[in-house]
Amino acid sequence: MHFLDQAKIFVRSGAGGPGAVSFRREKYIEYGGPDGGNGGKGGDIVFEAVHGLNTLIDFRYTQHFRAPRGKGGAGSNRSGAYGDDLVIKVPVGTQILADDEERTLLADLTEEGQRISFLKGGDGGRGNASYKTSTNRAPRQHQKGWPGEEMYVWLRLKLLADIGLVGLPNAGKSTFINAVTNADAKVGAYAFTTLRPQLGVVSHKGREFVVADIPGLIEGAAEGAGIGDRFLGHIERTRVLLHLIDCNDEDVATSYRIVRDELDAYGAGLEDKAVVVALNKVDTIDAELIEALSAELAEESGFPVFALSAAAEIGLEPVLDALAEHLDAPGGEDEAEEEAEAGATKAWSPL
Repeated sequence: MHFLDQAKIFVRSGAGGPGAVSFRREKYIEYGGPDGGNGGKGGDIVFEAVHGLNTLIDFRYTQHFRAPRGKGGAGSNRSGAYGDDLVIKVPVGTQILADDEERTLLADLTEEGQRISFLKGGDGGRGNASYKTSTNRAPRQHQKGWPGEEMYVWLRLKLLADIGLVGLPNAGKSTFINAVTNADAKVGAYAFTTLRPQLGVVSHKGREFVVADIPGLIEGAAEGAGIGDRFLGHIERTRVLLHLIDCNDEDVATSYRIVRDELDAYGAGLEDKAVVVALNKVDTIDAELIEALSAELAEESGFPVFALSAAAEIGLEPVLDALAEHLDAPGGEDEAEEEAEAGATKAWSPL
């Protein structure tokens, strides 16, 4: 299945049905009178977050959504039927943004089963029976149904995960997520093997947490270099970042700083998240060099450095323990909510 995390769609709620103009005419009934019923209400546009979807690819092929209008009223005081609501199913983590320069956040669907009535259908028009008064015994006026609402909106998917993997291209992030989760990410000996976010579930010491792998960052990603930084939106909701550095890089401290600078440039609270720093691919160097590079990286980052090899499955347990400890830290959930709110206010462009 192709991955798509943003789409522009048109939505329109249903118009209300018109009221009827009718008069009662029955044999042997001495008095008649107006009996036109009211029109039915138009259908609403409803968004629902559902399980099992992790892409917006369906909205590339279907981009216009119109709810049915209400039915017209009829004689004998019969009201028109309501139009059915149009339910648009989206992945959990989808944001609905206005089609303006600021990309104003209109709604955020973060829980499975969450539903919002986004656009209200128009009310039905009044039939002539409702206009009857003591001085107006045979009204012929009626109302047309009220029009529905319509607008263009952007859908943006931000994956929900506990931990986000960051690092330069070919730092071993895909190998790591394959080693610790049930994911099957593509691995290759070249840069930008990962072209779209990948999720995996870690089962560690009786608990589970979700890890998100995103394409690697290079210097200048905030200005569009490489794949750019658009996929960083998928780790805005995470609570911990695992920063992997390839021990075979020419300068591990510079490799760390490049990625940190790109996170700072992106903002949205990423620069303030808890971080676990790990030196990857240590099975390719000796113990003395591991110690020297770890000390250099610790001095640059200010964090303790874990040595691991995802390919050889060396040193994974201590890293997972550190990640779980951050997830279990008091106030983690409140901090995550504050970071999500901060991320929602960041200016965003679909380009």
